Amino acid sequence: MKATISSPGFLRRRLEGWRLRHQLPFNFWIHMIGIPLALIVAPLSLLVLEWPWALGLFVSGYLLQWLGHRAEGNDLGEWAAIKRLLGLPYVGIAPQWNPDDPSRL
Repeated sequence: MKATISSPGFLRRRLEGWRLRHQLPFNFWIHMIGIPLALIVAPLSLLVLEWPWALGLFVSGYLLQWLGHRAEGNDLGEWAAIKRLLGLPYVGIAPQWNPDDPSRL
């Protein structure tokens, strides 16, 4: 049976993959601020603020996530996907957390 997007197994695998890429506590918690800021606060702010402020909130949220990934040592998910599509090297899971990376031993 093929898994669908709505299946609990699909969602569980996505969450487990996300947790693998966000194991450093700083990265995890900065994402807890950056994701809502970029995906919820910025769009909703368009209702009460001018668009440059909403854009600034979005960029700030994304910047926080970028800082978290720099600290963790891996690529942002969007950049990793683009690099993978282009056949470029990328770091999906930081080497210190990657059980499949022999150089971490």
